[in-house]
Amino acid sequence: MPQKGEEIAIMHTSMGDISIRFFPEAAPKAVENFKTHAKDGYYDGLTFHRVINDFMIQGGDPNGDGTGGDSIWGEPFEDEFSDTLFNIRGSLSMANSGPDTNGSQFFINQAPASAFSGWDFYKQYWAQYKAALDQAGEEYKEQFGAQYGSAFDTDKLTEEIEKLYEENGGNPNLDGAYSPVDRGHTVFGQVFDGMDVVDAIAGVEVDSQSNKPLEDVVINSIEIVAYEG
Repeated sequence: MPQKGEEIAIMHTSMGDISIRFFPEAAPKAVENFKTHAKDGYYDGLTFHRVINDFMIQGGDPNGDGTGGDSIWGEPFEDEFSDTLFNIRGSLSMANSGPDTNGSQFFINQAPASAFSGWDFYKQYWAQYKAALDQAGEEYKEQFGAQYGSAFDTDKLTEEIEKLYEENGGNPNLDGAYSPVDRGHTVFGQVFDGMDVVDAIAGVEVDSQSNKPLEDVVINSIEIVAYEG
């Protein structure tokens, strides 16, 4: 939970409110970008344009289709991966189209513990991925990541991280600090109230091709306020 007086976000959506705390020490640019956009009304009236149940809900694109959105600096900004922040259920992360391409889009990880694939799955996948990456060679790491995506390097797995995902759920394959090809998504916040709203949004009917809700789920506004406790 946030501390009293800490700056938080209250996201008012057409399906209810979602309260979020921030991690400015780990991801200062992502936090500044989101807060400034929120205060300026950039997100007002935008939709959650990509919704995948047991995975995540994504918004923040003025185009409404995943192709748009600028940072407050008018150009993409760099990833801010942290080995102490994870894409667990409820975490707020930057959406991107590759390394250091952060703009305005974000997503909330929704995958519950019941949907977690289990570490045996991730360990097996990492073994296959590592063998293929070793064969490709270090000089092709960037191209390899672009073609095959990323994997969680389970050689770096600790009991604490195992427990974190097993108890909370989430998407460890998105954790950039544990990616062997420097690909992932910056975590910069965490939902502390309103996960029932996130789950409700994740459960709406969507287009089978685009994963866009058949009926718009709207971000009416995002307030940046001091947490009152």
